[in-house]
Amino acid sequence: MNAGPLLFDASHTSHTRAQTGIQRVCRSLFAELQVRENVLPVCFDPHFGDWRTLDRQESGSLADRTGAHAAASRGARWALGQKIVGRVRRLAGHRGKLPPARGLVCAELFSARVGRQLPRLFSPVSGPAVAVFHDAIGLRLPELTPPATVARLPGYLRELLAFDGVAAVSEDSAMALRDFWHWLGVSNPPPVVAIPLGTDPVTLARPTMSTMRARVLCVATIEGRKNHAALLEAAELLWSEGAEFDLELIGLMRPATAESTVARARALKDSGRPVFLRGAVSDAALHEAYARCSFTVYPSLLEGFGLPVIESLRHGKPCVCANTGALGEAARDGGCLTVDLPDASSLRLAMRRLLSEPVARGQLADEARGRIFRGWSDYAGDLSDWMRSLPRRR
Repeated sequence: MNAGPLLFDASHTSHTRAQTGIQRVCRSLFAELQVRENVLPVCFDPHFGDWRTLDRQESGSLADRTGAHAAASRGARWALGQKIVGRVRRLAGHRGKLPPARGLVCAELFSARVGRQLPRLFSPVSGPAVAVFHDAIGLRLPELTPPATVARLPGYLRELLAFDGVAAVSEDSAMALRDFWHWLGVSNPPPVVAIPLGTDPVTLARPTMSTMRARVLCVATIEGRKNHAALLEAAELLWSEGAEFDLELIGLMRPATAESTVARARALKDSGRPVFLRGAVSDAALHEAYARCSFTVYPSLLEGFGLPVIESLRHGKPCVCANTGALGEAARDGGCLTVDLPDASSLRLAMRRLLSEPVARGQLADEARGRIFRGWSDYAGDLSDWMRSLPRRR
């Protein structure tokens, strides 16, 4: 690659404290790339009307991988001072000045406004521009996806054609993108490769046969496609049969597609069922939750990657999940009890087995502990190596 920094688009992540999947990927990838090379984080400032480097507050948000200030929303927030400075600079006729760069990484699902400004971001980049592609779930399950996301996806998938290469987070996501471009009739799309994500290292405690009450953990944004409704139904069936366990739900709540599910969880809690609805938590609290649970359930219908499955296994905890798509990719090396369809009946049977058969649960835990996991350094290294092999198409 040519001289100059590697530009890194953090337009959204630098303005949110949320720590859901895409933000976790963006922050972790940036941190590891920084170790390897000169990386310059940038954002599109809608108040300034141009691209610029990050200020101190934005840099702090991008660098915060702890989730200690985890927000209740994924939305971007601009401080009043940032708005004023941007508008003053715009009125004064200033333009953004990014240095000549040897490459560009866009790790976010960027907005339509950012997408329209990509040509200006590409301008100083002499080497390859690469986008990280997470999923096209909004087109595959539109009825369970917020309408704004569904409306945005077709334009976003077209805008990815402007990049020199696209790194999908799983084979399933890579296939979905290729299929969409084929459906559009694109004859010469940029190359798409699957580069699996990494996870944070975990210090495992020595496994013991616990006599404490069982605790089932679900870590996932509470939204329609994550399928919490089926999990709650399965849990209620088990409680009605006399099973004794606590159910802990951790994740942002998105009422647009899961209002009834949140209401159901609260109704169960009010009726005396041991449901713990915790919302977004810090990474430290998340690690504690994994450490104290008996196993996890990830009832999602469709995923781009499924980070919580790998995180559960990395903590040595078995996970109940589907055996299809990206979740099947995550589960295939052991540690998971998979189901063909994550409906209430299938989840109930899988959960009952792990609750009532400690030997089976222990075997899956041993499989999880025996797996070799990718770290974020592995992910950043694979992405960097692939970028170096890419010719510039633009």
